[in-house]
Amino acid sequence: MVFKIYTKTGDKGSTSLYGGARLSKDDIRIEAYGTVDELNACIGLVSDGMNALNMIHCLEAVQNRLFTIGSNLASDPSKEMITPDLSPSDITLLENEIDQYEKQLQPLKHFVLPGGHQLVSFCHIARTVCRRAERRVVTLSRDSQVEEMIIVYLNRLSDYLFVLSRYIAYKQGISERKWLPRKP
Repeated sequence: MVFKIYTKTGDKGSTSLYGGARLSKDDIRIEAYGTVDELNACIGLVSDGMNALNMIHCLEAVQNRLFTIGSNLASDPSKEMITPDLSPSDITLLENEIDQYEKQLQPLKHFVLPGGHQLVSFCHIARTVCRRAERRVVTLSRDSQVEEMIIVYLNRLSDYLFVLSRYIAYKQGISERKWLPRKP
């Protein structure tokens, strides 16, 4: 079977969910899984800058879980359908990575400005997109059933990306850029 990239079915501003329902392209469900897709692309950018194999494997696992989340969110909630699921071990993986990195970092005593190294900045971009994805999913959950673990995973992933940015700066020998509020 050959799939064409363009179908012309979305030319009037609607798209299909897995299961057949059509929604406006600006529906909160489409916003939610579209932002998760954007996050996945950002994670790919972070991964492309990595040279440590164990970090690449974790980021690839994250990308796979983001596809799991996307498929769940892109499914018609009014139909009983089997979609891939998250497990507590997916969250534990992120928590274990955070714990390992934090053992090597100085305790955080200030707000950190994004930047200092391109890969650090990419992590912060991914982190902020992750927070937006989380907000979109929370908004969706007000009106539609959303697996609670999706919100937990996105929350933990943003924490992971923040700590990863700090760890990369540390490994590169780059001082964190502290936010210093202007004194009145």
